[in-house]
Amino acid sequence: MVSSLLFVFALTGAAHAYSFPDCVGGPLANTTVCDTSASPTTRAKALIAMFTTAELVANTVNMSPGVSRLGLPAYNWWSEALHGVAGSPGVSFAPAGQDFSFATSFPGPILMSAAFDDELIKEIATVISTEARAFNNAKRAGLDYFTPNINPFRDPRWGRGQETPGEDPLRVSKYVFSLINGLQGGIDPPLLKIAADCKHFAGYDIENWEGNERFSFNAVISQQDLSSYYLPPFQACVRDAKVGSVMCSYNAVNGIPSCADTYLLQTILRDFWGFDDERWVTSDCDAVGNFIDHKFSPDLPHAAATGIKAGTDVDCGSTYANNLGAALNQSLLEVSDIQRALTRQYASLVRLGYFDPAASQPFRQLAWTDVNTDTAQNLAYQAAVEGIVLLKNNGVLPLSASTKKLAFIGPWADATSQMQGNYQGTAPFLISPFAAAKTARFDATLTAGTGINSNNASGFAAAIAAARAADAVIYAGGIDDSIEAEAHDRDTIVWPGNQLDLIGQLAALGKPLVVLQFGGGQVDDAALKSNANVSAILWGGYPGQSGGTAVVDILSGKVSPAGRLVTTQYPASYVDAVPMTDMSLRPSDTNPGRTYKWYTGTPTYEFGTGLSYTSFSLAVSRTAKTSYNIQALISAGQAAGGPLDLALFDTFEVAVSNTGKVASDYVVLGFVKTTAGPGPFPKKELVGYARVKGVGAGRRATASLAVTLGAIARTGDDGSASLYPGEYTLLLDVPTGATHSFQLTGTQAQITKWPADPSAS
Repeated sequence: MVSSLLFVFALTGAAHAYSFPDCVGGPLANTTVCDTSASPTTRAKALIAMFTTAELVANTVNMSPGVSRLGLPAYNWWSEALHGVAGSPGVSFAPAGQDFSFATSFPGPILMSAAFDDELIKEIATVISTEARAFNNAKRAGLDYFTPNINPFRDPRWGRGQETPGEDPLRVSKYVFSLINGLQGGIDPPLLKIAADCKHFAGYDIENWEGNERFSFNAVISQQDLSSYYLPPFQACVRDAKVGSVMCSYNAVNGIPSCADTYLLQTILRDFWGFDDERWVTSDCDAVGNFIDHKFSPDLPHAAATGIKAGTDVDCGSTYANNLGAALNQSLLEVSDIQRALTRQYASLVRLGYFDPAASQPFRQLAWTDVNTDTAQNLAYQAAVEGIVLLKNNGVLPLSASTKKLAFIGPWADATSQMQGNYQGTAPFLISPFAAAKTARFDATLTAGTGINSNNASGFAAAIAAARAADAVIYAGGIDDSIEAEAHDRDTIVWPGNQLDLIGQLAALGKPLVVLQFGGGQVDDAALKSNANVSAILWGGYPGQSGGTAVVDILSGKVSPAGRLVTTQYPASYVDAVPMTDMSLRPSDTNPGRTYKWYTGTPTYEFGTGLSYTSFSLAVSRTAKTSYNIQALISAGQAAGGPLDLALFDTFEVAVSNTGKVASDYVVLGFVKTTAGPGPFPKKELVGYARVKGVGAGRRATASLAVTLGAIARTGDDGSASLYPGEYTLLLDVPTGATHSFQLTGTQAQITKWPADPSAS
């Protein structure tokens, strides 16, 4: 969404105090909307039937004025909670020192995802929704939140990749299912805790690259890529997790703006995935007005009518409120089109208990004492520790007991607000790496040396002097929101400024040198990987309020790292090989392939990379099957009920043996490769994963990888998925540490029929 809060607030109004309708003594008392025995849709329709046409039009935008004569309060549909309750037009933090002056600040999604711990994600989301409800009870936030961002991180230059769970659609899908489960208080519960919003639907991952702006970009995507890569996270969010709302994106898909696209918003979202009328679609902010930029609508009244009729129920902006009246006068739509949109919105508020007595609502009892509890603080720390990835280690980590004097150097060494990334709230505290080292009783010095994107070398001498006096050097740098951000893509994926020059001079000293690489998008570490004097590299993403403590606990060996990269770290030359605007995934004459599945080059660090302070060996259970009949799998899936793509293929039991001397968590990644089905063939595809906790030295644990039919299926040109007979290999770990071969017998069988796009015929 729009990046400037000044613009946002001018557009929508500043965050305001919320209130609830009075169903006891107010004008709505004794009406159907206050009848708790009626269905949410029935109650919402009864409310909407009382609106005048002018009131209908006025309440189609995110900053709904309500209807004062009915005692219906104003309501802002736009609150944020990407990794904690966040500043936004719908959220108001109190001044420092007062109640509700902060909320727990968890790591950015890209780092939380690297933990590959779905139960942790659910627990974090449960805390976020608890704090969101507490803020709402204090009249400081809404009940619905424009989170999460689940567009796969397709291109390393994308400025908003840090907001996502990574590049793999299976990983993103499982992350979002767990997140929605925690945010909404279960999977489709009768009473929603909050209403989450999955964004940006669909094919959105360009901000502004070489003049190609998100507001007018047309993403040309094949049905094969749409169904197998761009949309699986949304299917998991909508069909499986039953999310309360969806945000349509700025861009067009195959010539039609997403917020005007009935194929996306009706055929796929509502007809195919079952997004019902208790759920609503919001535009990204001003996306309806951007129909003009797409040259899709001749004027704003036509744009407003097109958006409502296509299924965009809420306009984040002012286009609907300012132009639907004119559209009605021109007979571009019917009043019933607006009534349908508002019914969906208010049915959602009914499910949130908005019209019900506080005494009967358990979430209405949450208060300031439920914000940033000990449990929340521990989870924020745990998420950072579990997600941090060790990319390189020559044995210097963990630091030896004799290593006492540390020189912290670099623009992230004393980072505080930097550690939150974007879409952040006010944190209760922010512990930098340097501060954490001091707390851990290291003799630590601090020298900036250089900035994130500076070519000023005047600080080098002080940094070198500090390094000479230390037992070990900790360089903390990388990128931050000044390099990658909403509305700001990258042109290169190299380390910015003169950071590599400084690291090179520090390495030449011959001291133990640990590089802490921060930021959501990867930078090319090839020079550091090949430099024998760079002892270790840790990637820390945006680690949140306790990020510094997590980093130092890993450096000192208090915790062994076990995170895994959720994106490919490409060589710097990758950006010269394919334009961001090429949405295709498979390799071609003009595209080396995207993500670990299709990239034909050699990555600097591949997806799934992650070292430990110990060693592990893996073995697939001897009882694992080596042959499966496709027709038997289909029959079993049909008997189990539910979508066939979610039916169980098999659960692979993997013995995880710690063959080293340090207790550690371990993430088991399971990939499958095959030449069955339509070509070209991916190098491998993630089909399952599991994080086993605290495996002691010399001990063994068992990881269970539950693999679905959908994970094994291949997708054809029309977007439909089928099981194909042939030879398959299960590959465990990165690099591969164990394999298991099996075959599928029988005949090809379709498990998902993808709906055709009528506009493409």
